[in-house]
Amino acid sequence: MSMGEISEWQMQIARYDDEQAFSRLFRHQYERLLQFCIRYVHVREVAEEIVSDVFVKLWNRRSELEKVSNLQVYLFVAVKNHSLNYLEQYSHLRIVPLSGSDTADLCNSVDLERDLEWKEMRFKMDQIVAALPAQCRRIFQLIKEDGFKYKEVAEILGISPRTVETQLFRAMRRLNEGLGALGKPKNVLPPLLILLALSFPGIC
Repeated sequence: MSMGEISEWQMQIARYDDEQAFSRLFRHQYERLLQFCIRYVHVREVAEEIVSDVFVKLWNRRSELEKVSNLQVYLFVAVKNHSLNYLEQYSHLRIVPLSGSDTADLCNSVDLERDLEWKEMRFKMDQIVAALPAQCRRIFQLIKEDGFKYKEVAEILGISPRTVETQLFRAMRRLNEGLGALGKPKNVLPPLLILLALSFPGIC
């Protein structure tokens, strides 16, 4: 499979919503991405779900694919970051021995009240992001949702890391303005910079 074929499928998907081109891309990349993912999560069923989710997101964002200069890099880095997100998501589960028996159970250590507060904030963030200019939104989503670093986003979109940084901080400024309207107490809503540092690994 040549890079030319991938680029051709990419164009057909982006311009014409070509399901056959998407199917070809899926078939040719799936097994390599699956094996790559298994190195991280070590469970085939989980890896299958992660790789499928990456392709679903790719299809849902197909209108923006022409802006991606290296689709293979995008796919492999997206799978890597989804795998790491999966491992982090389930890191709060602990195996706890049950008293008076030889069995054990899984205990969720997440603070539910705090989790609801963060979900409310993320919902508001998604609304703000949806209203951003196209390039600013695209960069923000690559970092926020897919976990790409500045340089990776620059390579994927064929722009300079400086442009990525500038657009990201424009998005952060909009978020700062929008989230300020929530009017939550300071002891409930963490500072925006802390929120961004925790939520977007591409910043650090």
